[in-house]
Amino acid sequence: MAIEINDEFIRHLEMLIEKKDDHAIIELLAEEHTADIAEIIDELEFDDTTYLFKLLDSEKTAEVLLELDEYDRAKILEILSAKEIAQKIDEMDTDDAADILGELSVERKSKVLSKIEDEEHAKDIADLLQYHEDTAGGLMAKELVKVNENWTVPTCVRKMRSQAQEVTRVHSIYVVDDNNVLKGRLSLKDLLVAPASAIISDVAIPKVDFVNVNEKSDEVARIMQKYDLDAIPVVDDDMRLLGRITIDDILDVITEEADKDYQLAAGLTDDVEADDSLFDLTRARLPWLVLGLFGGLTSASIIGGFDSALNLYPQLFFYTPLIGAMAGNVGVQSSAIIVQGLARDNLRGTTFQRLIKEIGLSLINGIILATLVFAMGFIVNQDIKISFTIASSLIIVIIISSLVGTFVPLLLEKKGIDPAVATGPFITTSNDIFGILIYFSIAKIILGF
Repeated sequence: MAIEINDEFIRHLEMLIEKKDDHAIIELLAEEHTADIAEIIDELEFDDTTYLFKLLDSEKTAEVLLELDEYDRAKILEILSAKEIAQKIDEMDTDDAADILGELSVERKSKVLSKIEDEEHAKDIADLLQYHEDTAGGLMAKELVKVNENWTVPTCVRKMRSQAQEVTRVHSIYVVDDNNVLKGRLSLKDLLVAPASAIISDVAIPKVDFVNVNEKSDEVARIMQKYDLDAIPVVDDDMRLLGRITIDDILDVITEEADKDYQLAAGLTDDVEADDSLFDLTRARLPWLVLGLFGGLTSASIIGGFDSALNLYPQLFFYTPLIGAMAGNVGVQSSAIIVQGLARDNLRGTTFQRLIKEIGLSLINGIILATLVFAMGFIVNQDIKISFTIASSLIIVIIISSLVGTFVPLLLEKKGIDPAVATGPFITTSNDIFGILIYFSIAKIILGF
């Protein structure tokens, strides 16, 4: 059973490292999952981490490298020689190996590739390095099981046994022709029940989902989510089978995309973490804060333009936070639903139909909320004209804000800009301004100042 990782455990490990009790260290970590070892490394001083990496075998440290965050991994790769990195790369699948090598300089990358003993493995990794990381080619691994459509069942089984030794997990069996063109997939059940004399083309399933090597990673993720796939083959423009993408790679893509969208919605322009430098954190946060500042100044200037109204009807001032908050909240709600629909590719109907639906929904919500505001005004004996002004403004502000929250993400998507931008400070700030302007404009019409 794995040991609980706590302060006592870390102190004990540090003591063993200080004593250089290699046998005890190896025994202590023998049952630990590589993800847990990565967590342990995050708690150790760098010198202790270096000692640990030099001590453990390449198979285990290769898996640990993949579990570390980029910052910790970069520090460790710096202290390892090209030969030591090559030994760990030898233990990795080609897609993982390419990801690790992609973090090295061009010169060091070349040195590591030259030190990899398995020349075929090195060639496959070099092939993957030519693809952009945000494409299917950048996600795929070369390890897979494929069979020729002209093989007999006994030949197929023999060849599959040989190939399976190089594959960590067999998700699918792909069928190709003599030119390596993808022709379909093979069911293990169909293979087992087929007569020995059968040809693979007779038992193969011609229908198979696939992606082009240049397909964007988020589109690959969408396809695999939609069809609930554990793996998907990758082909070139001539339908030649190049590799396969597995669900664990797609989970990484989905997580990264979700993190990016969350940060955009929170008003962060760059991908940052809590431990990043002050400069990086400031650069990520400041642009939207500047936007919020100008938005606030604009709202203040709008209110200043109606100073005569505030002198005559000071009650109007107390409702400005309500109007601004409702405008921002409604806009964020509408944009969040649209952004989610765009991400999942499940939006139905035209843009006009979406806007009409939002108007109907906003009208219902607006009337209910306006009725509550009107009732509250009646309870506190507020001037009915003031209550009517606030209620009317609330309805119109909710409708306008929902339309802005719906239309802006759709527009950004068509312009090739991440629509997640529309769920953050951009929508909140713009709708605050619209809300205040609409509020005082309606007040001027109703109250006649």
